[in-house]
Amino acid sequence: MRFRHPDGSTVHLAYCTNVHPAETLDGVLAQLRDHCEPVRRRLGRDRLGIGLWLAKDAAHALVTDPSALRGLRTELDRRGLEVVTLNGFPYEGFGAEEVKYRVYKPDWTDPERLDHTTALARVLAGLLPDDVTEGSISTLPLAWRTVYDGRGAEAARTALLTLAQRLDALRELTGRDIRVGLEPEPGCTVETTGDAIAPLTAIGHDRIGICVDTCHLATSFEDPHTALDTLAEAGVPVVKSQLSAALHAEHPHLPEVREALAAFDEPRFLHQTRTATAAGLRGTDDLGEALKSDALPDASPWRAHFHVPLHAAPAAPLTSTLPVLKAALTRLVGGPHPLTRHLEVETYTWQALPAELRPRARSQLADGIAAELTLARDLLTDLGLKELP
Repeated sequence: MRFRHPDGSTVHLAYCTNVHPAETLDGVLAQLRDHCEPVRRRLGRDRLGIGLWLAKDAAHALVTDPSALRGLRTELDRRGLEVVTLNGFPYEGFGAEEVKYRVYKPDWTDPERLDHTTALARVLAGLLPDDVTEGSISTLPLAWRTVYDGRGAEAARTALLTLAQRLDALRELTGRDIRVGLEPEPGCTVETTGDAIAPLTAIGHDRIGICVDTCHLATSFEDPHTALDTLAEAGVPVVKSQLSAALHAEHPHLPEVREALAAFDEPRFLHQTRTATAAGLRGTDDLGEALKSDALPDASPWRAHFHVPLHAAPAAPLTSTLPVLKAALTRLVGGPHPLTRHLEVETYTWQALPAELRPRARSQLADGIAAELTLARDLLTDLGLKELP
């Protein structure tokens, strides 16, 4: 979906396909048929933006076989779909029964992360619509915190500098400007937008910036206006933003709130949980850890890294951090010029929701994704952007 900003620039809105597990190119092609096109039809659109997640095997097939890449581009066009952004964070196995810490491997200290991201950039350059020259890729925020040291920091910096050089060369070769954004996430070396400033200014390249995920922003209790202003002052570009909402518990000391939270403690993904105290941010790596111990003070609200559907906040006594998303979006695209032109709805946890909230059929999932995109569209038009055909 495309929107015209009051300054005349085009802002793109997509939804991320990591909600549809697929490890191979055949799986990606099936996603387009079974999920993405039905969502487009529900929205009554001739064209729908999707943020593709390409696992290792799918990316390898596309970057090594020009005919496969042309075939994917043809299939996108045939189904009324377009791609300007990729989710390069998960490497493989994102649809596994247990993902948890595996999603952080390989990290930016491992040459495989550089090779994979380079492949994604080359693929994206071939998938961009003919009238679009800028693409974006979100990626791991360096590493999970427990495996990162000084040697790792230097290895990651070298890898990202090499990536920047490759992106420069790709621009010269194809005329396509591909940018990569580190995506701060609780528990990682770069947990907050503030944590991203030092490593990104050390790289000092405008094709390496940040991806602002509004669920992660909220989970870490960051104020969106302060965070985005600080990034702007530091000269760190916002490459893209993922529109998502976290789980919010206002009174975690109450038994009924603990019971409601327990329904979201599931085995597939990590749900890092945080609370803001007078001494600073406190947290656990997973929601179950917070519920089963005294590791987390419960005198103040808790937020958990659980991407809840944008249009459907959990039932009381829980809610979502949709207000944080709205505030971030106002700062991102509501000013005289957009801070980013790539927005991506990223609710990948539909099948991890409590059983009574999960979609039971493809049609229900398509309905839900369409409803999220409708909400996002309405937020954008309320900010003065005009939806384009």
